[in-house]
Amino acid sequence: MIFLAVTGAPGAGKSTLGRALAAHLRLPVLDLDTLTNPVLEDLLPPLLGGAHWNDEALRDTVRPARYRVLREALADQRRTGVGAVAVAPFTAELTGGEDWRRLTQACGQEPVVVWMTGTPETLAGRRAQRDADRDAHAVDPPAEPPTVPHVRIDAALSTPQQVTRVLRALGRHRALPAESPLWSRRFDAALFDLDGTLIDSTPAVLRSWTVLAREFGVDLDLLASGHGQPAAQLIARMFPADRAEVALARISEIEAAEVSDVAPIPGSADFFASAPRHAIVTSGTRLIAGNRLQAAGLPRPDVVVTFDDVTRGKPDPEPFVLAASRLGVEPGDCVVFEDAPAGITAARAAGCAVVAITGTHEADELADADVVVDRLDQLEFVADGSAFRLRIRP
Repeated sequence: MIFLAVTGAPGAGKSTLGRALAAHLRLPVLDLDTLTNPVLEDLLPPLLGGAHWNDEALRDTVRPARYRVLREALADQRRTGVGAVAVAPFTAELTGGEDWRRLTQACGQEPVVVWMTGTPETLAGRRAQRDADRDAHAVDPPAEPPTVPHVRIDAALSTPQQVTRVLRALGRHRALPAESPLWSRRFDAALFDLDGTLIDSTPAVLRSWTVLAREFGVDLDLLASGHGQPAAQLIARMFPADRAEVALARISEIEAAEVSDVAPIPGSADFFASAPRHAIVTSGTRLIAGNRLQAAGLPRPDVVVTFDDVTRGKPDPEPFVLAASRLGVEPGDCVVFEDAPAGITAARAAGCAVVAITGTHEADELADADVVVDRLDQLEFVADGSAFRLRIRP
């Protein structure tokens, strides 16, 4: 039995993520707004002379009643042994005091807190788009993270990307095929993409390119389809030639500095460290890759191929061919770990086997890989003479 508490500021997308998680986990969703707003909107205004129930003057009275409704509903789910996904701001509960104790008591265990956060611009834009009456009285929660254990989710990510990150944190992942030609192959080296494969830098990337778009007055429609490709290639598609050089220099500067929440992807660091012979092959520049590795606390391998080392980046095979050459092996004897279609295309063209990891793209977008995993530690390396094989981790 599992209970999730999805929380965050108004406009962060709590309800959308809560429903998506409930669908994936096959749990009921208990949304504070859904449970209490209809009664409040129909009952209180006539009694209060038209005042909104979320008015600051009423909050000390209305809030305890609303959260009691939610706790009673959670307790019912606990009694049935089902669990639930609860959606609410949970501001007081997140400090670990009496309100947290009451919530934990209702669930019969500590719920897994999913804390959604976003830039002020992102949250303001979401609120303006939905134009809800209650937002006129909304109070932003403290910017500091909860003091209780939590999973941080960036509001700027797509819902599938958010769901994948929560499921990773819960240790939930897809079953891998027991039979695959990949399990019988011997390899001399493992080649790892960096962003989205070893480290979660997607929120930082989105923030960086949003800043660039705002400064240069362009939209970001091309970014989603360009993940995994060098910035220079994206800039060439987004900007006229007379502005491309300046824009490229600017995005390089922004991305090199924006590493505030770059972190290892759960399960990736130990798997990477266990690889017998390995290299990193990234579309980022040497400076950006170095800064992100340092921010994530990952060791730098002897061989790192960046966009500075090649003339053609992914989806061209050159980066993987160069990495294999530097390791002294043939590309066809390498297995590549990637998160993006562009990287899979490049690896295939180089003759490598490919394991894809979800998180940036959904599994159906990664179907050209030999195997698709949700966490790299679903696999393990097994020595086979001077080479190694991959197998499903018991």
